[in-house]
Amino acid sequence: MTHRPVPTILLLLSFIYLVVPAPMLTSCASQRTASQSHALMRAEADSFLRSMQPGLQRHQTQAVRQAMAGDVAPLQAVRSARNATATLPENVTACMLTPTLRLYQPARATTKPLPLLVYLHGGGWTFGSINSCARFCSAMAATGGMKVLAVDYRLAPEHPYPEGLDDCIEAVQYALTHADSLGIDPARIVVGGDSSGGNLAVATALSPRCSGRLHGLLLFYPVTLAYADGSPSWRRYAEGYGLDADLMNAFNEAYTVRADARHSAISVGLASAAQLQALPRTLLIAAGRDILRDQGLAFAERVGARLTRIEYPEAVHLFITVPGQPTAFRTAVRQAAAFITGDTVPLNP
Repeated sequence: MTHRPVPTILLLLSFIYLVVPAPMLTSCASQRTASQSHALMRAEADSFLRSMQPGLQRHQTQAVRQAMAGDVAPLQAVRSARNATATLPENVTACMLTPTLRLYQPARATTKPLPLLVYLHGGGWTFGSINSCARFCSAMAATGGMKVLAVDYRLAPEHPYPEGLDDCIEAVQYALTHADSLGIDPARIVVGGDSSGGNLAVATALSPRCSGRLHGLLLFYPVTLAYADGSPSWRRYAEGYGLDADLMNAFNEAYTVRADARHSAISVGLASAAQLQALPRTLLIAAGRDILRDQGLAFAERVGARLTRIEYPEAVHLFITVPGQPTAFRTAVRQAAAFITGDTVPLNP
């Protein structure tokens, strides 16, 4: 009987599978997938930035500052441009519970109480609405594992701190009081938000009326210091990356016109260690190319082990509410849904 020699490549592959542990092979595959996803996020973010209207952020900055001086008309025009109604997926329904609260829920009826995400839109406390976050809220409800309550809180500079925050706290109280009629589990309420909405989410969790009553916090590139922090990311990404420093400064000034910007309910990153220890479990998803990156990182380090931080290194600000970075958006929805429903949060895209 003639024995054919085994090809060298087969011997090599056999050696690899015998010697290299399976988890290591899986890890290598995960790293390749993550690298590919990051490259795609980079391409999409760069395309998104190129598509932004030239001078848009200067115009928005001027509108905010004119409103602070008493002329609100330009800012109202900016608000109207960010207030288009989104089309709902077929498997999601939405209804207005009050003039300022909209509930998104899976279309398929269930008798089982679901977790609730109370969502606070971004927009520098000065624009944005329950319509500007509708795409994200409906996507979260479409996962089937939760309901979402979007909050149309009052906006600065007409309604500076603490008025918008008060509305957010009241929204949580509404959910707790009406849990049975809403079909939600009051022990599984998560408050979330992007950018300034993330700031309001943390401030809501820190408030005496909500402290200890929330199941979690969901934060996307949150404002944790309501002033120019001078960090490396603030300097490096100060212009041309989705959120310019001049606009962020205007946002901060509009929101804090009657308050100290370093108050811990405003600059939540300055909250005491005891206050931060009282926060619930938290998921923070950051954009790597963002002026707010470093202040969010410092906040995460202060909160400690109860906070899971995930960074999309190539993404830029706005991927939650403004279309143009679909891979970052879809990945965020998947990771956020796992966090809220209690599944293991996938750390890789």
